[in-house]
Amino acid sequence: MSERKPSRLALVGLVAVTVIGGAAFYLSRSGETNASEALDKARASQKLQSLAELNGKAPNHRKLDVQTWNTAEGTKVLFVEAHELPMFDMRLIFAAGSSQDGTAPGLALLTNAMLNEGVAGKDVGAIAQGFEGLGADFGNGAYKDMAIASLRSLSARDQREPALKLFAEVVGKPTFPADSLARIKNQMLAGFEYQKQNPGKLASLELMNRLYGDHPYAHSSDGTAKSVPAITAAQLRTFHEKAYAAGNAVIALVGDLSRAEAEAIAAQVSSALPKGPALPKIAQPVEPKASVGHIEFPSKQTTLMLTQLGIDRDDPDYAALSMGNQILGGGGFGTRLMSEVREKRGLTYGVYSGFTPMQVRGPFMINLQTRAEMSEGTLKLVQDVLADYLKTGPTEKELDDAKRELAGSFPLSTASNADIVGQLGAIGFYNLPLSHLEDFMQQSGDLTVEQVKAAMNKHLSADKMVIVSAGPTVPQKPLPAPTDKPSEQPLGVPEH
Repeated sequence: MSERKPSRLALVGLVAVTVIGGAAFYLSRSGETNASEALDKARASQKLQSLAELNGKAPNHRKLDVQTWNTAEGTKVLFVEAHELPMFDMRLIFAAGSSQDGTAPGLALLTNAMLNEGVAGKDVGAIAQGFEGLGADFGNGAYKDMAIASLRSLSARDQREPALKLFAEVVGKPTFPADSLARIKNQMLAGFEYQKQNPGKLASLELMNRLYGDHPYAHSSDGTAKSVPAITAAQLRTFHEKAYAAGNAVIALVGDLSRAEAEAIAAQVSSALPKGPALPKIAQPVEPKASVGHIEFPSKQTTLMLTQLGIDRDDPDYAALSMGNQILGGGGFGTRLMSEVREKRGLTYGVYSGFTPMQVRGPFMINLQTRAEMSEGTLKLVQDVLADYLKTGPTEKELDDAKRELAGSFPLSTASNADIVGQLGAIGFYNLPLSHLEDFMQQSGDLTVEQVKAAMNKHLSADKMVIVSAGPTVPQKPLPAPTDKPSEQPLGVPEH
């Protein structure tokens, strides 16, 4: 659970790598090969497609011409031709996140982390050198809903074909070597020890347990110090066989390719995967009772987290909630929460709110750190701001400002091939309309104050919050009165 400020497009963008509980493993490229130099030169010499010279005009986001089909093995493919750069990006998205862990928390993440640790005839070093020598990037990650594997390569046939061959082996036929499994387990166990020193992480773990109970979203994608050591290579192979099956995958493909080339690539990758159907969708969580929990932790600051169930990814109120949250606490300075808690009182470095829509209802959350001796008053203030916002709704000016900001920043959602492939992957994974981005902009632009207020009240309630704090128990002080120039400035940087 991240405490960083959500980006402006946190709800607009469809890339799910920010989903709560996620972790990712990447191979970095040395950049010393001729192919790598060619790729870097191509990046530097070409203009981003959706950020062409504006000549003083307002930015326009690129309308995507999305082509889609299914492979013979049942893999859904979404493709956008983009010939400006001599490269392509591909992302495979599997319904293989931690919500599929079953009784072995950490299984999905460990399986994904092991993909590039070995294939027949190649260990992790040889795989890394293989991608590096071709100027290609391999990436992977596992989250609540999904697991991903990605490839970026030059599109010229002599670089593309060997990169695809290696990628197909890594994703379709990993060997899960014992030495790598032991090493990655040790890394994960070291991470669990570090978590004990991080009050924000401790609070988030408790928060998700309280919010989701016995639902698959309740446990961390990382697993636990008890569950991870017990996971075997045989379990990884079984999980890979069912969760990385072609019928359980979506392929997103963007770049300097013809339709015929894209079809051939998708067919090659799909046929390399295990054969099998999509996994069943997980059940919706049960609404929890409001509760308050505290974790005693020695610190000068207290972490505060407030949450309740939000929406799933295809909820029709998505645009209205995105706009409403932007005004409440999703947009940094100038939001209701930031104005009242930081700007007028100097109580925090930052306070943020956000929805995390997933396959089923993901969380809505408000999080911040504040002075320990003012934590109770700050919590009450945050609750009051939320309650007042739900009661009154946004002002016309707040809504107009949010719409202008969205119109100005939205082109960044399709500014590069990597951005586009992320959008396509999520559109395919969550079965959204191919016109989703255009629909979202149209719906957002048409929103009224009454519609935003109604949507926020439909999905949120000030008295249903699950609250967890982590910090010391100390005598409390009254909050300072609001002012344009608070006498105490915010603490410089969050402690953790």
